[in-house]
Amino acid sequence: MRKRAVLHAMCVVLTLALAGVASADNHAIKLSEKSGVGKFLTDSKGMTLYIFKKDSPGKSACAGPCVMKWPLYFREKVSVPDGVTGGDFGTINREDEKRQTTYKGSPLYYFAGDKAPGDVLGQGVGDVWYVANP
Repeated sequence: MRKRAVLHAMCVVLTLALAGVASADNHAIKLSEKSGVGKFLTDSKGMTLYIFKKDSPGKSACAGPCVMKWPLYFREKVSVPDGVTGGDFGTINREDEKRQTTYKGSPLYYFAGDKAPGDVLGQGVGDVWYVANP
């Protein structure tokens, strides 16, 4: 009976530990690289993160219909890979009362046209959208 209780407790601890790892990975920034684009930041699933050249440090210029095409990236905290500095990430409060993660002061976005991890279809759009490049 006692062995069963110990085994059950170990299973609970292991389950909680694995859930913590999965949760932490959900907030991970990853570094990818593609020929013609170079290195760029992605979310934990490998979806490319972009910056908008019309933004100013700590302020987004993308609002209304723009956000439909360029969805916001937000995580309260992020973990970063080697070669990327965690202190370069922050959060802004937008005028639409949403929050958005920033990299070196630039708000981060996804591109609605990217369908698979590693897609960079938003690169260079309108000469104002670019992959977030470390």
